[in-house]
Amino acid sequence: MTLVVHDLSVHHGAIRAIDSISFQVDTGKITAVIGANGAGKTTLLRALSGLNRAATGSAKWHDREILHTKPELLVRQGISHVSEGKSVIPELSVEENLNLGALWRRDKMDAQETRERILATFPRLKERLSRPADTLSGGERQMLAIGRALMAKPKLLLLDEPSLGLAPLVVVQIFQSITELAQTMSLTVVLVEQNAMSALKIADSGIVLHLGKIAAQGTASSLIADPQVRAAYLGY
Repeated sequence: MTLVVHDLSVHHGAIRAIDSISFQVDTGKITAVIGANGAGKTTLLRALSGLNRAATGSAKWHDREILHTKPELLVRQGISHVSEGKSVIPELSVEENLNLGALWRRDKMDAQETRERILATFPRLKERLSRPADTLSGGERQMLAIGRALMAKPKLLLLDEPSLGLAPLVVVQIFQSITELAQTMSLTVVLVEQNAMSALKIADSGIVLHLGKIAAQGTASSLIADPQVRAAYLGY
């Protein structure tokens, strides 16, 4: 399966938050979307997951148009979105949050296998299954948010700023887990990040957004090696 985005624009009033961008994410690959605040990264993910309405363009997943589709229907089509800081229900326990992610799945045995795989990747969640989500640390909440999204057994995972506000060592762990899960669950991942270098290090390809437009795109290694990208977005 491939995600193909063509001539996508999203407007916030008179502002073109996303301005006629086109790109492709290959099956089973991780694509990092980087850029400064206000570049349009979150707006892009929200358009792909049905939360923002596109003004023009198309986005096809497995040759099926996904723009303007209700988020719950996209989940059934194999697309999960982890919003920045908003993908955990604090009043529910860790276990209840995970179970909520698999609510629509009919094969309960298969869902249980997915759960065990997630808990093996995030052992801290296994230790805290009965605890309310609002008692977790920031890193643990991010693990739970990703785990809950994966309980739907997606093939396309849209991740918005998974490292935001986390300690450096926790960021390393989160990114290692994303890589592991992408491989073991055959995931295609679109990873939006301000932590540009960490994102590009685990990605196969990258897209640099600037004021809603694509400023650069290519393999992750080529972007890391690009002097202009390094100076503007990687800090050296």
